[in-house]
Amino acid sequence: MPTPTTPPSRSPGTVGGPADVPTDVSGRPLRLRDVDLHRFLHPRTVAVIGASESSRKPNTVMTRRLKQWADRHGARLYPVHPIYETVVGERCYPTVAEVPDDIDLAVILTGRAVESFEEVVGKGAAFAVIFAAGFSETGDAGAALEARLEELVRQGGTRLLGPNTNLNAFSDFDEDLPGRSIALITQSGHQGRPVFQGQEVGIRLSHWAPTGNEVDLEFADFARHFADQPEVGVIAAYIEGFKDGRSLMLAADHAVRLGKPLVVVKVGRTDEGSSMAQAHTGHLTGSDDVISAVFRQFGITRVDGLDELLDVSAAFARTKPARGENVVVYAISGGTGAHMADMAAAAGLQLKELTKKTQRALHDGLIPEYLRVSNPVDSGGPPVMTPAGRQILELILDDPKCDVLIVPITGALATMSEPMVRDLVDVAATTDKPIFVVWGSPVGTERAYTEMLLGSPLPVFRTFQNCVTAVRSYLDYWQFAADYHSPFDDAPLEESKGARRARKLLHAAPPGGTVSEHTAKRICKAYGIRHTRDVLCGSATAAADAARRVGFPVVMKVASPDLPHKSDAGLVAMGVDTVSAVRSTYRDLLDRARRAARTTGIRDPDIEGVLVCPTVSEGLETLVGISQDPLFGPVVTVGLGESSWRCWATWHTGFPRSLARRLLPCWMSCRAPRCSTVSVVPIRSTPTLSSTSSWRCSRWRSSSTVTSPSSTSIR
Repeated sequence: MPTPTTPPSRSPGTVGGPADVPTDVSGRPLRLRDVDLHRFLHPRTVAVIGASESSRKPNTVMTRRLKQWADRHGARLYPVHPIYETVVGERCYPTVAEVPDDIDLAVILTGRAVESFEEVVGKGAAFAVIFAAGFSETGDAGAALEARLEELVRQGGTRLLGPNTNLNAFSDFDEDLPGRSIALITQSGHQGRPVFQGQEVGIRLSHWAPTGNEVDLEFADFARHFADQPEVGVIAAYIEGFKDGRSLMLAADHAVRLGKPLVVVKVGRTDEGSSMAQAHTGHLTGSDDVISAVFRQFGITRVDGLDELLDVSAAFARTKPARGENVVVYAISGGTGAHMADMAAAAGLQLKELTKKTQRALHDGLIPEYLRVSNPVDSGGPPVMTPAGRQILELILDDPKCDVLIVPITGALATMSEPMVRDLVDVAATTDKPIFVVWGSPVGTERAYTEMLLGSPLPVFRTFQNCVTAVRSYLDYWQFAADYHSPFDDAPLEESKGARRARKLLHAAPPGGTVSEHTAKRICKAYGIRHTRDVLCGSATAAADAARRVGFPVVMKVASPDLPHKSDAGLVAMGVDTVSAVRSTYRDLLDRARRAARTTGIRDPDIEGVLVCPTVSEGLETLVGISQDPLFGPVVTVGLGESSWRCWATWHTGFPRSLARRLLPCWMSCRAPRCSTVSVVPIRSTPTLSSTSSWRCSRWRSSSTVTSPSSTSIR
């Protein structure tokens, strides 16, 4: 286990942020910094450094775009360029210092981005955007330039978006589209384009923040701001990596408290994806297992494709919170209903039968008796062309066993699809229950689709799979939100007594060294974690006496910080059942230990003695580990023995009780244990250990092991 240190963490207030942000016992912030992003997104004065009218320069396109945006939104544009007198009809100033106004936003289009930003900071602009690339994503030289930008942000009062970004934040959004909107955050401008184009099919988008390399303004800043906007129903994001894990957690916590779902594409599942992300925006993608765990812990919906990002986000924006979990499938074809029901059930969705009362009503002149109406409901087709079509929908939605309705339409004839869609839209206006519609025709030019569905408030999908993904995400999120308890509400602010006791034990270990199992168990004991009644013995006689007290048969193990892999070296003996066997095993284990040390090049191993432990024959072998993730800090890993590992990121150095309650069902669902009780003793807080300790709970088995892949470990 590494020596006690406070792991470095770039808090949300580190770069140019306030120094008075409250922190927990580990030194990590407990709230996000305050940034007036309304002023950034709605500037009244805009300076364009590097403005141009030359047809040969790409800056000209961006200058004209900003001029058009400023004219439409009532902002004043100030071009800045040393050789022009006017640009886009506005007086041009040689330097930003000569602009005769306070600047809300400075857009830097020059290749000398760092020097220009320094001038902008000197002018006292509120915000700046750097369009240029060539920073940390390019290597050491670019990283040095980026470090200079960070220094300028810290020294001045100008907030910075980028570098390596674009002007998508100042796009024109279709304000005529109804309903709640999607707010979009991307670290790649191009990857947000499909979501932006969703407006063309009636999906409302109100904000877009392309954060680029995130020297200063980052995902968390915009996520918090967007969650606070009343018109925003969901936040969608394409993310390559996070600058700071705690700020992500705080932003997600803020969003879920407000009932604003986060839907994220996060790349970096593979080495290839991670490498490309680093080359693109300079982001380290982080451990994918840990990031997935953080997403689960804070209710972030993770999707893989940009089509899923748009579809799932639109579904959240167009629906109200779930009232229950039962899904009903209704189709005009038995085959369509069977296909959709199969996919829904495979995704873990719950399809309960409608009540007998509803089934009788559906068969009472609406749907032929020979067709199934329990769930899925099969109308056979013709009823949708009559008033019975709407009555069928109303009966299904009125049934208490229906919480979500899925209606797949697979290229039906216009004579059926148009009245069916009309009824769907009309009935949806009378209920809070969500109706998810699949338009399966590959053509996509049908009137029922283009003029009726796309203009409606219904969640509409082109594939069964995306519909099922959206329904699963919808139900999972609202169940999570209903049970959510913020881990920041009871964050420990002071070091516990257990932490102080453990710190003393850890300080006794050499830097970068290892402590033995005996010391590891003493550290666990400092936190009130129970383990087997072991006795450390320095002689064969002491071992024999200990075995009598512990009770035969016993387990005997060498205790040495220099020999952590005891089983591999034959330094564990089980089932030792007599006094004479204990004596001989003691001598044999020490001989084996000395030979194992020599084979690893250790001439004088530190052998503390031999542990004599009771044999535990029943129980659940469980692994609980605590590690320090570079982005997120302390991470708890839980599994059954050496398999079935599940990662959960925790918010502070320790093991919160709320997390323990969520972990127990995970353990118990993996295997039916014979153990009558599973006792988890939460840790109040550790001494901000930069550690990885994987503890195979000796409460249930004597072979307790605490391991670490980092510089120092406990075994």
